[in-house]
Order: sequence, then C-alpha cells, then structure tokens
Amino acid sequence: MRNLDEIIKAYDVRGIYPDQLDEGLAHDVGAAFVRVLGIRVADGGAGTVVIGHDMRPSGPDLVASFADGVREQGCDVVLIGLASTDGLYYASGSLGLPGAMFTASHNPAQYNGIKLCRSGAAPVGQDTGLRDIRRMVEDGIPSFDGPLGEVREDDLLTGYATFLRDLVDLSGIRPLKVVVDSGNGMGGFTVPAVLGEAAGLPALPLDIDPMYFELDGTFPNHEANPIDPENLRDLQARVVEVGADIGLAFDGDADRCFIVDERGEIVSPSTLTALIAARELAKHPGSPVIHNLITSKAVPEVITECGGTPVRTRVGHSFIKQTMADTGAVFGGEHSGHFYFRDFWRADSGMLAAMHALAALGETPEGTTLSSLLAPYDRYIASGEINTEVPDAAAATEAIRAAFVERAEDIEDFDGMTVSGSNWWFNVRPSNTEPLLRLNVEAPDDAQMAALRDEVLTIMRAGA
Repeated sequence: MRNLDEIIKAYDVRGIYPDQLDEGLAHDVGAAFVRVLGIRVADGGAGTVVIGHDMRPSGPDLVASFADGVREQGCDVVLIGLASTDGLYYASGSLGLPGAMFTASHNPAQYNGIKLCRSGAAPVGQDTGLRDIRRMVEDGIPSFDGPLGEVREDDLLTGYATFLRDLVDLSGIRPLKVVVDSGNGMGGFTVPAVLGEAAGLPALPLDIDPMYFELDGTFPNHEANPIDPENLRDLQARVVEVGADIGLAFDGDADRCFIVDERGEIVSPSTLTALIAARELAKHPGSPVIHNLITSKAVPEVITECGGTPVRTRVGHSFIKQTMADTGAVFGGEHSGHFYFRDFWRADSGMLAAMHALAALGETPEGTTLSSLLAPYDRYIASGEINTEVPDAAAATEAIRAAFVERAEDIEDFDGMTVSGSNWWFNVRPSNTEPLLRLNVEAPDDAQMAALRDEVLTIMRAGA
C-alpha cells in the first residue's frame, strides 16, 4: 500500500521512482486532477490538459500513464514533450490550459514528480486542490462513461523563447562572455533556444560557454541543485579560467537560477532579487514587490528606495503567487533562487531572472564588472540556511526566544520565529516534514553574523 504522506507534498507530488511514484500512481493523479479541477468540458472546464517533462529517464512513461488517466476521464491532452518547468508555465499561460510538469527539480536521479497548475499557471497546492486529489486517489477514482479524450503534440519552444525575449530585450546590450552550467538539466535545452539560435531566433551579443548541456537525468557531473555551493564549484572555476563576465547555473527543471560574478564569487539570490526589483520598478513605478521573510534586509530597503512597496510573505511559491495576485505585485523573489514575474502569469522563471542579470550588466559601460554593478544591492552578511536536527522544535524555539527576549527589538511569530535587533535579524523555522529547525541569520559584518549564528546553534543543539 502506497504511503501518500511521503509522496504528495505541500506543493507537488514527488518520490523515488518506481518505489514510491510509479505509472499507476501517475495514472490515478491524472484522473483525479481532471475530476477535482472540473477540467472536462462537461464540467464547464477547458477540456484539455497540457503536459511536459524534464530529462529524467522515467518521464515519458509517467507522462503516458498520467495522460491515460486524463483521457479516461473524457479530457483531451496536449503533449509538449521536453520542457523546463517555466516552459510548462508558458504553455499553461499562453494556451489558457491547466497543466502538469513531470520533474523532481533539484532532487537526485532516482526521484521524479509532478507539478500541477490551473489555467494561467496558477498553482495547485494542498489548499488549492492537491489535498482533494490525494483523497480521491486514496478512495478510488470514479469511472467516466463518456468518450476518451484525444491526444495531440505541440512544440512550444520557439514561442517560449520569443515570449521571454519580448519581456527582456537583450538585442542591444554590449557583448558579454557567459558561462552556463545546466548540470545536465533542462537549461541545456532552453538556453540554446532563448539565449542562442536553436529556436530560430536572431543571434544575441552573447558568447555562451556551455557546461554540462547534455540532457542526462542521471546527473553524471554533479547534482542539478545550485543552492548547494558544492554544485557551483565547476562554474566558479570556469568563469575565472576563461575570464567570463558572468556565470549562470540552473537547477534540474531550470526554474531556478543562481549567478556567479566575474571573480567566481556566488551572488546571493537576495542581491539578485533587489536588482530585478529595481529594474521592474523602473518600468512599473510604485508597484508592490513581494519578498519572503528570509530575504536580506537589503531587499525591502531597495524596493522602498526605488519607490515601490515591499510586501513580505511566508516562504513557499504558493504564498508568493497568491500574495502577488492579491496585491498586483510586479515581481517577487525568494532567497532560494525562485523569481516570479507578473508579466509571466506570476510564475517563476530562472531564465527570466538570468536575462534580467544579463540585461543589467549589458546596459553598463564597457569594463563594468558584475560585482561592481551589484555592490549597492549587497549590504549585509548572511549565514545561508542551516538545518539542524532537533528532537523538539517547539522547545528549542522557546529556548531561543528566552535567550533573546531582553536583547531583541522585536520578536515575531510569522512562518517560524523572527528575532530582530537594530541592524541584525535571524529566523528559525521548523521543517514541515522532518525533525529539523532551519536557521537564517543576517548582520552587517562577518563577525556579528558568526557570533549570532553560533549562539543560536548552541541553544538549538543543547537539547539534542
């Protein structure tokens, strides 16, 4: 019997193939997706689901089974084949259809998963349909007596590339040398189309130095998980070796992007968030901009300085997207490397974030370095997220509160606990699935950050 607690997560379906996620489960999720969202024309829905997959070897078989489940409920299917996750969001948005993307993102090779969305790339999470899908899978899928849905194939890569180029025009920038590490993930499919000429678009003034562009879901070179600094070492070394202006790293499904400057130094996603916020506010003055609670203090500072309204939200893409919809925000950024754009159906796109960085650098005078361009947005020292296993997360959190209650200017219980001083802050958040506390610390300098980090970690570990 499948343990769906281990497979159906807060935002997606994900598990080891085929032990946890197999063709049978994919079939049932597809059928339940149609039922729960009322996608059939007979239910007043769009009547069609668009489906894409990444380069993992199990993808095509899982897609075929999911598509069978959809068709058996009287719903048509559009197969777009290989795609990045933001490529699937483009398909959902441009076609006006609900969609399913088969990917396990940055997870190791033995995993696969399903990201579901409504028409217009609106997310499907636990509170927006996924819980009901799980319940129907557990209880059994009702049969459908009508005709089977039909299947057609559609190649949307050129449309996707054209759409992104229209959002961020790179045609007039100065020439840049760019190293790109796709980690054998979908960046190796989308970068040549968007930044190169593979989709039949005109050449851009970019000299692309490709690393690990071969699509290989076994990840023979390193995991396609750029949030782990270990997986950026090859990119850092290559940028310095060839004298590149910038380095880009994408995760497995290319919905996240990390950046390395000309010195081979990793650029904080908060710094990139601040840069993109400033660019979007220049086009949309006075707009709200979303940031989650563990982004740098520099992010709301820059948003305010640029005339925008910073809006803080919880960690997690469903919260970002919903808050963007509620506020009309033009952009949203997370410290995990996800970047969301109102002009892209409020969906996240690693490629769009990369294009903003390229445009910003390419619009500067010859000789300007990325590190100098980003210096005004890089104002504090951050610890990065530190995970610590604790037997009792609530007790550890209260011990930390007691230790800082006299020193803190503010203690806020919002997505964990955030403790703030005059020029520092830290957040402690429990994991939803593991006995872990996640710590993020920020301060004006290395010494103060390290002191805070070590003090909090000592308290956390005292009860271990």
